[in-house]
Amino acid sequence: MFANSYWVGVCAFAAVTLAMLGLIDFGIYVATRYKERYLEEAKTELDDILIQLPAGRLLDLSITLSGVGAIVTVVLFSTKSEEMNWAMGIFAALLVGAALFPLPRVVLRILKKQRLIKFNIQLEDALGMMSSSLKAGFSINQALEKVSEQELHPIALEFRLLIQELQLGVPLEQALDNMARRVGSEDFELVATAIITARQTGGELTETLERVAALIRERGRISAKVRALTAMGRLQAIMIGAMPFLLLFGMYQISPGMMDSFVNGLAGILSICVVLLLVICGFLAIRKITNVEV
Repeated sequence: MFANSYWVGVCAFAAVTLAMLGLIDFGIYVATRYKERYLEEAKTELDDILIQLPAGRLLDLSITLSGVGAIVTVVLFSTKSEEMNWAMGIFAALLVGAALFPLPRVVLRILKKQRLIKFNIQLEDALGMMSSSLKAGFSINQALEKVSEQELHPIALEFRLLIQELQLGVPLEQALDNMARRVGSEDFELVATAIITARQTGGELTETLERVAALIRERGRISAKVRALTAMGRLQAIMIGAMPFLLLFGMYQISPGMMDSFVNGLAGILSICVVLLLVICGFLAIRKITNVEV
């Protein structure tokens, strides 16, 4: 009887050990693949906004920010009450850490979006400058160089990179295509296509640039009008997303005992998880509806 129990215990221990080794190996594989993809995407985002920062440092910043947020959350939960609910404290710490981890990349995307908006605003003036240079008898390369000499950030910097490629022997068509991919601006893609088409067909480049500038100006006017019309929808998305958390805070102030029994139980924690998932889905759905492409 003892021998049978002994071998059953050995087999169970071996099975659990093998399962844990398999899970650990799978976790290491997933973490490695995620790190490689994270570093690749972060490097692209840093290059897009011309920030000289290694992608590994951005990952270290994300991990540090997530860890500090989780530790601060646990400390706040421990100082709030003498008898700390460790399950709720750990759940809140994991939630805060998961929310803070993508924050550096979110900031990068916000900076990239602001830079793109500023680039599109300056592009109309750059086209006018290029058109005036062409009317004065300058070549297209000289007109592009005139724009790069202006103190307009970020468009002058992007045109300097374009001029550097041209000086290294890159064809104009390829240099314009590289700049369009680097900037990610639909307006500049239209400009690049117009310049390449005019050069290939022998059209009047000055009039082409003026028509493109007028088209970009009209698209900007329509985009501003669409943003104004959808401002109420975006505000509703923010209010609907914040409402459950404001209600939770208000209930805590009104009846803390009842809310403590709610959040300390498994049903309460699962309900909070479901609410978070539904709020995120609703916010993304409203944002998708209000995000009208022009």
